[in-house]
This record gives sequence, structure tokens and C-alpha cells, in this order.
Amino acid sequence: MRFDRCHATILCAAAAAVLVAGAWATPASAASAHETAPPQLDEKPAAGVTSETAILAGGCFWGVQGVFQHVKGVRSAVSGYAGGDREHAVYEVVATGATGHAESVRIVFDPRQISYGRILQIYFSVAHDPTELNYQGPDHGPQYRSAIFPVNDTQARIARAYVTQLDKAHAFDAPIVTTIETGKEFFSAEAYHQDYLTLHPDQPYIVYNDLPKIENLKTTFPQWYRSDPVLVTATN
Repeated sequence: MRFDRCHATILCAAAAAVLVAGAWATPASAASAHETAPPQLDEKPAAGVTSETAILAGGCFWGVQGVFQHVKGVRSAVSGYAGGDREHAVYEVVATGATGHAESVRIVFDPRQISYGRILQIYFSVAHDPTELNYQGPDHGPQYRSAIFPVNDTQARIARAYVTQLDKAHAFDAPIVTTIETGKEFFSAEAYHQDYLTLHPDQPYIVYNDLPKIENLKTTFPQWYRSDPVLVTATN
């Protein structure tokens, strides 16, 4: 099993303490839901369009992938890298923080079932904390930044409008630092990063940082939660 320097350091007494009698106890410092209002600007599915793609970054891709694999209307969620070039889209190199990449997730969804705006609402509400600049929880560096990578002008317009909406409403106690980065390509991560949350539910990093996100999705957006995740391994 492979970890970066931040994932390795979380294997400590504080994380292990959440394993109580074989059950998970959510610590006070774990991720908490922060339900945001739905976006005022969204898009209706175009006639005949059955598939769209969203690319989002919000810290370690294990948790972000895990969240969207449990969202109804999502057909696939793949961990990877966006923001840099193809040559340097390698985990050990991205982990240096010098490549311009962010750990990201490419989400393919059915716009007839869930909109891009709703995807963003879930992203801001339960998938990560958009007020943390160049880090998420224990993971530090620009590769863990909060970023949206629109795949077209419509997505860029919706994302910018939503960030403005949330900031004006003071939805968070601090300013949103999420960047909106256009024209960036996505590169899939190595196979051992795919479906990580599902395959390693007892790993202390997952228990402490990511399983609470799945529970928050279930309780905050029950209408969008599905118990069986859509897995990369099931579609290959």
C-alpha cells in the first residue's frame, strides 16, 4: 500500500482512536457538512444529451471520488490530476507540489438526472472545505487546492456565479478560495488510487477524513445518495 508524506503521517494515535470495538466513531475534527444553497444559475439538459463531465479538486482525491461515487446520476468518478501537463501527471512527481496539478476527480454524470449546479452544491457542501487555501485537513500543498476545471464556457459561467453567490451570502465563515481554471486537461491517476475509499474502508486516513463525508452526503442530501457506489473497477 502506498501513501504520500501527508497520508503516512495520519497513521497515528489520534486517527487510530476512532476505531472503537470494530466500529467507526466520528471525531470532532473530522469533516462536517456545510449545506449550501443550490445555485441560482444552473443549466437544463439539452435535448438528446445524456452524458456530461465535471472535473473537481478538493484535497486528496480518495475522498472526493468516494463522495461522488455515491451520488445518484453519476456514472463514473475517476481520480486523477488536472492543472499541469501530461508528462508530469505522475503521483510521486505531483506530490512535490511543483507541477501545477491538483489531485482531481473526473465525474461523468447524466444531466437528465442531476445538473452541473447540483454537482457543485454537493462539492461545496460535503466533499471538501473551500476556504482552505492550498490544503485540506492534514494534506498541504498546491496539489491539494480547491479548484474547479470547467470543460466548457457554460460550466465556467455557472461555477463563477455560484462562488459569487455563496460569498455574497456569507455561506462560510471565511472567503471561498476555490479557483476556476479553464482549458486544463485531466489525466487519470494510477490504478492503486482508484476506488480507494471502497477498497480500504479500515485505513485510518479514510476512517478519520473521508468516511464522515459519505455519512454527511447521506444525511444532508438523502435524495441524491445511493448506497452502492459506482466503481472504476466495475467499468473496466
